Amino acid sequence: MSLALDLDHPGPPLAFAAELPEGEITALVGPSGSGKTSILRALAGLLRVRRGRIALGESLWDGPGVHVPTRARPIGLVPQHYGLFPHMTALGNVEAALSHLPRAQRRARALECLRLAHVGGLEGQRPQALSGGQRQRVALARAIARGPRVLLLDEPFSALDRSTRKRLYIELRRLHTELGCTVVLVTHDLDEAAQLASHLVLLRHGQCLQAGPTSQVLTRPASTAAARLLDIPNVFPARAEAGTPGEPRRLHWGPHRLRTTAGPLVEGWGDGDWAFAVLPQNVLLVRPDKPWDGHLENPIGALVVESMALGAECIVWLEPEGLPGTRLQMRLPARAVARYAVAAGKTVTVCLRGADIVPLAS
Repeated sequence: MSLALDLDHPGPPLAFAAELPEGEITALVGPSGSGKTSILRALAGLLRVRRGRIALGESLWDGPGVHVPTRARPIGLVPQHYGLFPHMTALGNVEAALSHLPRAQRRARALECLRLAHVGGLEGQRPQALSGGQRQRVALARAIARGPRVLLLDEPFSALDRSTRKRLYIELRRLHTELGCTVVLVTHDLDEAAQLASHLVLLRHGQCLQAGPTSQVLTRPASTAAARLLDIPNVFPARAEAGTPGEPRRLHWGPHRLRTTAGPLVEGWGDGDWAFAVLPQNVLLVRPDKPWDGHLENPIGALVVESMALGAECIVWLEPEGLPGTRLQMRLPARAVARYAVAAGKTVTVCLRGADIVPLAS
């Protein structure tokens, strides 16, 4: 059963509606102040919104005349700084979430959860004696102790070093597979969301810009605002023009007429002013040593302005013909840059496949 939210609140401002799929990891992604933590607090019952509805399937948590208190919601929460009691051991912190059980059962359940979180053997340690990764695991153990149907994670990896984060990503995915619960993860890190979440919600100013399967959202933004939030560098204004019957629509981009076979994710796709995006990895270099006989989609001549190596990959900035001052970013393997001598001042030909051109709503 899905987790449905419809929230309206003045401060922090929220005008948010979304449906989060059951049993999946959903990432709420947005810049600071976009409302991510406020939504998580509303889910936890810690923020009572002015108007709104929160329901897990048929179970209403918030609505007209209804507010289920935090303790009665089937949730587990890991706050940003873990919220562990410093005067308690790891075992004591987990047992603190199990006051509903007889005392004789608390210890066994707490030890089981510590083992599931891979911190078995550290039950006698207090938080200050644990590493950041260990504290995070203890906080996870406490959050899952009551067998939650929804696990809420507020920037759980932000204070950890890169290697620890990567290890804990694996642990979270493993734990999610074992528990099968719905997970809502708040993060500002797109890479983290891409690695962990199967469902992605983009937030700005307390509103949902776009929601859907992570792979789709990352590669098919619905609007200019979503593309900017995803840090897609290639976003350009264009004018749409209908083709002849049976022909795909074309976009006028300066002197170029781009054939596009991918419609936008919003209604209203028609003639007029639009924008489009293309991912840097989808800007394809035409090999000068391979004849293409006019069969390439949307070939464009361009001047190489700059090339920068980043490990095994190079970022190349191009100025397309007839579009002075416009910068088109392309990503290539470093070996391809060396092989074809892609360097500043050189003229190259690139192509933009029709399926890779994403029309954007303004």
